[in-house]
Amino acid sequence: MPRSRYKVVTKDHSPYFITSSTVSWLPLFGNPIIANIIFDSLRFLQNKKSLSIHAYVLMENHIHLIVSSPTLEEEIRKFKSFTARTCIDWYQKNNKQWILEQLAFNKKAHKVNQKYQFWQEGYHPKLIINEAILTNKLEYIHHNPVARGYVDDPAHWRYSSWRNFMQLESILDIDKL
Repeated sequence: MPRSRYKVVTKDHSPYFITSSTVSWLPLFGNPIIANIIFDSLRFLQNKKSLSIHAYVLMENHIHLIVSSPTLEEEIRKFKSFTARTCIDWYQKNNKQWILEQLAFNKKAHKVNQKYQFWQEGYHPKLIINEAILTNKLEYIHHNPVARGYVDDPAHWRYSSWRNFMQLESILDIDKL
């Protein structure tokens, strides 16, 4: 059971806006190999039909998603567990000691059965109950790289569903709402 103060109450597979951040906001997704692990895992959940992805943006240290699933809490738990293990394995195999030291140092004390922590706990689900909230969250997601000063146009951020909405080549397919 996740240690999140937020609870997901799925009604008719409603979409949720969720955010997951790396432990201590470490900028781990700047590495394209790590970013691809995240996208491969999301693709797997999509192909398995256990998670519908409606929008996304992957930043250097967090991911925003609009997703739906009849078992959202379980699917996000599996996603975070698998990606954490896979990324940590990659860091170990490639002798990325500084990052491993950071993941160990920033691990929460109650996590006694593991040496490293990749993700912060929780994922802050917010139910999207109407079109206005959906539009607000889509704008927030897609303009996150612009607000951070990384690009001037959201279409230039490779790791965003803005490209899907503009019918441009994208890194991950989305399920339209």
